[in-house]
Amino acid sequence: MAEFVMPSLGSDMTAGTLVLWRVAPGQVVKRGDIIAEVDTDKGVIEVEVFVSGRIEKLLVGEGTHVPVGTALAVIAEEGDPRPQPPPAAPRAAAPPEAEPAPARSLHSPTAGAPMRQRISPSARRMARELGVDFSHLAGTGPGGAITRDDVKRAAAVEPPAEADARTRMRQAIARAMTRSNREIPHYYVAHRMSFSAALEFLERTNADRIPAERLVYGALLIRAVALALCDFPELNARWENDALVMSPGIHVGMAISLRDGGLVVPAILDADRLSLDQTMGALRDRVERARRGQLRASELSQGTVTVTSLGERGVESVAGVIYPPQTALVGFGTPALRPWVVDGQVVAKPVLGMTLAGDHRASNGHRGAAFLNALEKLLSQPREL
Repeated sequence: MAEFVMPSLGSDMTAGTLVLWRVAPGQVVKRGDIIAEVDTDKGVIEVEVFVSGRIEKLLVGEGTHVPVGTALAVIAEEGDPRPQPPPAAPRAAAPPEAEPAPARSLHSPTAGAPMRQRISPSARRMARELGVDFSHLAGTGPGGAITRDDVKRAAAVEPPAEADARTRMRQAIARAMTRSNREIPHYYVAHRMSFSAALEFLERTNADRIPAERLVYGALLIRAVALALCDFPELNARWENDALVMSPGIHVGMAISLRDGGLVVPAILDADRLSLDQTMGALRDRVERARRGQLRASELSQGTVTVTSLGERGVESVAGVIYPPQTALVGFGTPALRPWVVDGQVVAKPVLGMTLAGDHRASNGHRGAAFLNALEKLLSQPREL
């Protein structure tokens, strides 16, 4: 038997609210299936299961606020024997016929737990986008289901809900960054490089592609960082319990700014194993789901390094703050035309600014500089990415 517990989705997270079960007792699940939705300071997150098996019991009802690490469900793993029913008692005379008990919903985690509120998928998405808590709404749809119109009416009288969600996210960001500045001895190294080879490669590659299949230079940056980290494992590690813990995989987190002013850092898992096109697909997917509020727990909890790019903001460089317990953050500025010396001649070239923020407990400036040099070599040969 395995326990499915409330996950930790950030160094500052201590508890979360279970808002929806997507499974019922007896249902078979596979590793990676989304089985629950949890409300955190970063929004409502889809949580995957990390074992395959059968849902034996749901221990926590929807709407319950529980600490990180609390068991939410019991799962019989593949190969576990099915529990045998107790031996039947001797038959007795049939009692007088009574009124049948009302059927229990398959979605009730425990006896006496509240029934799940019925709501259409589109209404659920709208409620999430508008910050409406639908758990107390009375639905006007078939069978009392909550409709989009019900959500719109609630949004008109509940404007503080969205503001409250933004406030909670800003508070979560503030806690994480305060901890980072307080606990992590940062060092910074910066470098500039000619980005012309990368931009020319993108222009040639995208020339015959439809818009949906074109690459952006952000995919090149993520791919290059993932490959460079293969030779710098100390920058792809975690500092936990006063010790450096090496990460078995390279999971590149991307700082994504949300339209409401929030910030999330979902990771592309095993980014070093992806092709450039696969990296582009993963980048597009994370951005779209982040802005729809549909990120997954593994994407928020397993990042091993963070990439932040302010390219669209027109800045030359960014010196970021490491996201604990990670040990490095790579920042990129905007590629812009600058004077550049080629064969003794000053010419105009698109120049990219790169900055590494490193944790001095895990690495040093010498290794950080070597990492940026490796990054330049990779980005100067984009065909090899």
